[in-house]
Amino acid sequence: MHLTWLDGVLIAAYFVFSLGIALYYYRRAGKDTSEFFLSGRSMPWWLAGTSMVATTFAADTPLAVSELVAYNGIAGNWLWWNFALGGVLTVFFFARLWRRSGVLTDVEFVELRYSGPAAAWLRGIKAVYFGLLMNVIIIGWVSLAMETVIDVLFPGLTLFGRTSFTLLGIEMSASLVLVGLLVLLVGVYSLISGLWGVAVTDLFQFVLAMVGTTLLAVFALDLPEVGGLAGLKARLPETTFRMLPTIGEAVQGAGVLALSAAAFAAYVGVQWWASWYPGAEPGGGGYIAQRMLGAKDERHAVFSVLWFNIAHYCLRPWPWILTALVALVLFPDDPPRAAYVLVMRDTLPPGLLGLLFAAFLAAFMSTVSTQLNWGVSYLVNDGWRRFVRPDADEKHYVRVGRVLTFLLAVVSVLVTTQLESISGAWSLILTASGGLGLVLILRWYWWRVNAWSELTATLVPLCLAGLALLGVPVPGLLDPFPTNLFAVVAYTTLAWVTVTLFTPPTDMATLDAFYRRVRPAGPGWRPIAARHPDIHPDTSLRTLAIDWLAGVVLVYSTLFGIGQLLVGSAGLGLLLLAVAVGAGAFLWRHLRHQLPHTTPAARNVPPTD
Repeated sequence: MHLTWLDGVLIAAYFVFSLGIALYYYRRAGKDTSEFFLSGRSMPWWLAGTSMVATTFAADTPLAVSELVAYNGIAGNWLWWNFALGGVLTVFFFARLWRRSGVLTDVEFVELRYSGPAAAWLRGIKAVYFGLLMNVIIIGWVSLAMETVIDVLFPGLTLFGRTSFTLLGIEMSASLVLVGLLVLLVGVYSLISGLWGVAVTDLFQFVLAMVGTTLLAVFALDLPEVGGLAGLKARLPETTFRMLPTIGEAVQGAGVLALSAAAFAAYVGVQWWASWYPGAEPGGGGYIAQRMLGAKDERHAVFSVLWFNIAHYCLRPWPWILTALVALVLFPDDPPRAAYVLVMRDTLPPGLLGLLFAAFLAAFMSTVSTQLNWGVSYLVNDGWRRFVRPDADEKHYVRVGRVLTFLLAVVSVLVTTQLESISGAWSLILTASGGLGLVLILRWYWWRVNAWSELTATLVPLCLAGLALLGVPVPGLLDPFPTNLFAVVAYTTLAWVTVTLFTPPTDMATLDAFYRRVRPAGPGWRPIAARHPDIHPDTSLRTLAIDWLAGVVLVYSTLFGIGQLLVGSAGLGLLLLAVAVGAGAFLWRHLRHQLPHTTPAARNVPPTD
């Protein structure tokens, strides 16, 4: 890849603009932890939702989609499209409750909902496990993907005239050193700007990344060797363009996702609600919860997650999928992840090469900046403030947050040097959290769930995943993913339900305070609701379920409507989009009455007990 002076100017302008945003928000971020970690609870829905999408758009995601399409056709994306069921569940069942809770982090929620030493232990364990351990692994694997992009685009890259370096006894290639410097740069602008700067930078980076990947798809389709969409369809097997997996039968030829009935049932019937995965936590959580908590009010929280699901599942993947199909034509013998980058290298004219490289930088940096801000929010609020310095002032916690942001970036770079592959990481995470999702959902809707329930549901699947890695012959545990989820979820559920019934419930004072603040609906809170006849949930589970079904129809109709217009039948595509419009109109009428605007004064003050 040969960069011209114009490419260099575009890349430099990207860095200058990103750092300029961070400097602009420096003073505001330093006011207190609410500003630094939650943007002062004043973020509009479109910014919060776009920031969520930008975070899930990392350097590895287009490459991963390219791999799915190469091996299983367009239908291969069902391995992550099924998560939309849980994402839409968060929109209606949990978004308003998260915003109503008034906590700073979703880990702090633990001691709002539970009581006693078990709640404190659970909060501390989750802060370290997710804020530090899981976080640096996530940053490590997206850094590994960015290293792959740089290696393919700049083979034989040198820095300061060298192709490799040794740091702390660790041998690193020049491309990995460059990725490490990028992570440290992201750490600097994250510690300067807080969540406001991160979110605004996310917006800029998401627009840039979408423009870049869309232009790549357009230029790639226009190549004579491809011949546009019609040429793609003539050059690839028909099965490649199927958007639904084939169930219960093998299909001859390349490019279609064929699932056994059990595997399909595991993906569509179990995985999306039972397992924890970054950005797709059942009940909301992680940086998704952080954005909901930072929204202006409940209305903005709900619409932010709805916009996130539409953009994440319906709009963003199609430029990647089209480029992945082109890669199958142009580079059929190359590894699919590398083939996507090779299309970048060999397709775009000077000037646009730099723009697309900047787009990949934007995708990478937006993910890392959110992971750093979100992870440090746990370490500061749920670790340092809760257990080390509970009586310090707000500026002290902001200073600690800035120091920890930089240190977390350094640790992430060191972890990246020790990762050799990210293959299979997603299935391991889903297995190691199988069954936890049900507790994360029910803790909002069943008063009897306690801290021991969640602690058990967190640790049991981890132990089961460890036994599976050791090859211990536990019935069903050694089945291939995803059918092993049936066993993992069953064992975990049996364990946490048993522990729940044999341990004391959360004390009544805590349950009373939680119920009055959050006002959850449903029969699961009947014993507590009877003590508070003046509190009335603002909607019913039946209404929420109807809205969820309409939201699922909206997302999948939009997803497949766009897909049919691009690579299928225009008539069917228009029909599906008409269904999506109808579902959207239904939801707009429903939500307009359910979610009245709140006053500015009420937005920033957590409700009292």
